[in-house]
Amino acid sequence: MPAKPVSIGPLSFSSKGHANDYFKDVLYKYDLGDKVTDEDAAILTHLVHMHPEAAEKIGAGIESFSVRTADYGTRCFWINRVDATTEKFSFRACY
Repeated sequence: MPAKPVSIGPLSFSSKGHANDYFKDVLYKYDLGDKVTDEDAAILTHLVHMHPEAAEKIGAGIESFSVRTADYGTRCFWINRVDATTEKFSFRACY
């Protein structure tokens, strides 16, 4: 069975695996605690809107994104909301 293409905002990937590779690269190009650039944040905004719990994850609204640790010491994208709260999200859950 051929791989199913994945589209996220302006980006298109030939498979979920290629999308995973792209977002893993983005995740690991930052040091823990770093704020994500505006360019990467634009793509992450498209991505988080695809999350099955998007409304809960976005909450009051997105101010920015950062890279921090999550469960068991793994690294994860975090949403920094406009109300100063934060929420982690898995890019793999979004497609």
